[in-house]
Amino acid sequence: MDRFTVTRQIAIDAGHRVMTHGSKCRHLHGHRYLVEAVCVADHLQNKGEQSDMVVDFGFLKEEMMAEIDAPCDHGFLAQIADVELLAMFNADQRDFLSWLTKLQADVLRHGYCLTTDTRLGTKLYVLDVNPTAEQLSRHWYKRLAPRVSARSGGQARLAEVIVWETPNCRASYSE
Repeated sequence: MDRFTVTRQIAIDAGHRVMTHGSKCRHLHGHRYLVEAVCVADHLQNKGEQSDMVVDFGFLKEEMMAEIDAPCDHGFLAQIADVELLAMFNADQRDFLSWLTKLQADVLRHGYCLTTDTRLGTKLYVLDVNPTAEQLSRHWYKRLAPRVSARSGGQARLAEVIVWETPNCRASYSE
């Protein structure tokens, strides 16, 4: 059986900390993440503007920009359980519990929450998991997979998301 594969990359800059890490990654720091989306199809599109393609690279880029770049680039990625860290972002110290409760409700409902209602207007992307490369690859996979299917008319599927945290270290997720 034939199988075609295409890969698109984007890069984002974001800060994070790994709350449970036993070494230096427990400190606030940032990365230039390189994110790759790998799409596969058993056959190429046979009509329309995506003829002879798995999925148009431009369409794939649009979806990656919407689901990864727009909410996360030049922002801070945090785990909802990292309450001490989140307290640093709270705009109104007098009402931290209300602010945190709203974030928790959004994260419980969607698995994440994006807000700029922060002390410095900083973009804050809060997850239900530690923002490790492994967890980010799974999170972004789940966000992108239905969009890849829709943009390809159901002919392509997202096979894998690879997150490069440094030039030497990467994690990936696939189903």
